[in-house]
Amino acid sequence: MSSIVGLQGKFKGNDIVKMLKTSKKRGPDASGVYLDDVKLNIELDEFSDDNEYDIAFGHNLLCVYDTNERQDLPQPVSNDKLVLVFDGVLYNFRTIRNLVGKVGVEAEIKSDAEALLYLIDFYNKGDLLKAIQMAQRLIEGDYAFALWDGENIAIVRDSLGVKPLFYSTNDDLKGFASDRQALTAVGFDEIETLKPEHILFNWQDIAPAQPIYEKIFEGDVAKIDKLLKLSVSKRVEELYEVGVIFSGGVDSSYLALLLREISENIGLKLKLYAVGSEGTHDIEAAKYAAKFLNLDLEICEITEDMVREALPEVVKAIGDDNLMKVGVGLTTYFATKMLARDGIKVAISGQGADELFGGYKRYLESFVNDTLNYDIRTDIANMYHVNLERDGACAMLNSVELRLPFLDENLVELALNIQDNKKIVSMHDDMRKSILRKLAFEEGLDYEIAYRPKKAAQYGTGIDKLLRKKIIKDTDLSKFL
Repeated sequence: MSSIVGLQGKFKGNDIVKMLKTSKKRGPDASGVYLDDVKLNIELDEFSDDNEYDIAFGHNLLCVYDTNERQDLPQPVSNDKLVLVFDGVLYNFRTIRNLVGKVGVEAEIKSDAEALLYLIDFYNKGDLLKAIQMAQRLIEGDYAFALWDGENIAIVRDSLGVKPLFYSTNDDLKGFASDRQALTAVGFDEIETLKPEHILFNWQDIAPAQPIYEKIFEGDVAKIDKLLKLSVSKRVEELYEVGVIFSGGVDSSYLALLLREISENIGLKLKLYAVGSEGTHDIEAAKYAAKFLNLDLEICEITEDMVREALPEVVKAIGDDNLMKVGVGLTTYFATKMLARDGIKVAISGQGADELFGGYKRYLESFVNDTLNYDIRTDIANMYHVNLERDGACAMLNSVELRLPFLDENLVELALNIQDNKKIVSMHDDMRKSILRKLAFEEGLDYEIAYRPKKAAQYGTGIDKLLRKKIIKDTDLSKFL
């Protein structure tokens, strides 16, 4: 994961640097800028430029890959036609790299950003928008990127909105960024979120022909297990260590089980991370599940003082003082803080499983009213600004990238088209997520883990109780916004 920023209009070089400084935690390993026709790798604290420019891109790099075949290289990347800044990961990087090699690209491609640049360049026959749309059909990944061809600017987001992207425009200046605060840092007021799979082309919003949550076909339940395994595998390919944000529930335990199988085959280092007050539901469940899986578990036992200390940064990152969002955000923050201390840059999370497989209690009413499929599709359509931006922002406070196997595009398409009664079997199904629990049990989780009742993170960790009973009595969270 990285931080990308950009401006078009009349501005100074120091403005793009100010945006990068604001979002530096998203990419602490290197910084680069493109200023009109000049591309530079820079040290943010040492760089100053009062000259005026018309177009600029900026990038902060978080290095995740560093092998002979694949690296995270400083950006922007460019050739003689295009300039690109990219945040994210292509899970079919090798396929894309091999494809552009077969069509005559002689450049040595070692990064995801370079592979994407040359893929779009191959399709670009004078129509940049069409080239991007054709490339989108081929790439698999979580991404946000911006592209400039000397005349046109295009800003693009992945199909589910896993990677954040915000923009703002006024009469004199237009800008985009991975972080809202990067835009407010240079004076933008009304900030909008680019919707998933949309393309902002010359600052005009272009929607996809058919969003992922509108696709309808007859889903094959038998393929769920295979697609989930493939999704997990893709998200750890070429990594040597990952951490799992772990509650001991079916979602995180199922992922940990699949990751354990992978680690035994490829030598992947794997560790579980749980958060909660002493003796809380999630801590006890995590201990039990970690022992069953025979995996290392680190626990962050949170206290009132820890929550008070973290609140200003977390509330500001989320951009919301809603107690539920803050409670979940704090869980992600404390878990990824442990990963960062261990030097791990990628966290695996079970986010998305409840939406796809009917995990929330409110879905029982949907099932009774025969609106479950519609409500799940609506939730998937809105996840990007309800959950994903919150979790990503809190993880990035610790410079840790979240990867979400349940939100693989192919798996999401399939799960959205599985019959309702495979997810919730009756109006009395208090467990819900029936198909996922059944698969997890068949794969090797014991009954107590696979059928552990759902408890939301903010409650299972005890964070919500701390916030409501002790902290908000004398603390106005809105003052941190």
